[in-house]
Amino acid sequence: MRLSRIIMALTVGLAVVAVPTAAGAAQPQPQPSPTITDTPQPPPYVPAPPSLTVNRPTIFLGETVVLTGTGFGPNETVDIVVTVTPLAAPAAGQAPARRSDGSTVAMRPVAYQASAPLSFTAQTNAQGQFSRSYRPSVTGLLTFTATGRESGRTATTQLRVLDKKQPLPVTGSSLSTPMKLGGGLVGAGAIMLLLTLAWRRRQRFSGAAH
Repeated sequence: MRLSRIIMALTVGLAVVAVPTAAGAAQPQPQPSPTITDTPQPPPYVPAPPSLTVNRPTIFLGETVVLTGTGFGPNETVDIVVTVTPLAAPAAGQAPARRSDGSTVAMRPVAYQASAPLSFTAQTNAQGQFSRSYRPSVTGLLTFTATGRESGRTATTQLRVLDKKQPLPVTGSSLSTPMKLGGGLVGAGAIMLLLTLAWRRRQRFSGAAH
């Protein structure tokens, strides 16, 4: 009897001790806060493709254009090389020169000799842009090639340079006709002068006879 009471008392005591432990285990446990190990990095910068433009596609010799470059490296030196290609002579569509007598003579185009390539430099700003004025000294189709020294980025553009407008040349036939006309006028004036002198002399003799 005593033994069974002792066993019952131990059982009740163990049950009383186990109840708070189970209740604590049943309560929700706080979750650990996430640990930030790396700082978020911005996406890598990808510059726009390089470009090179001129403010006027066609000019006459002696005029100035402005070259504008974008998309190069910031604060870098850009090498610009100019190659010259002769313009095709419009022999078929060129209007012939006309003589004063109405006949025509074909104009012979002057052949253009291509010069050696030219070169110069430009400096970009913090945004990789530059502007550079340029005054060609030759005619033809000019191709500009810009290359960044550090970035290696390259862009090209073209410019057509025409010769200055020249007056039509005066041919030998054009000179001969005005000279003939002038000589005829001088001769007619001389004849009229002689006739006037003769008429005055005749009038004088007639008056003396009366």
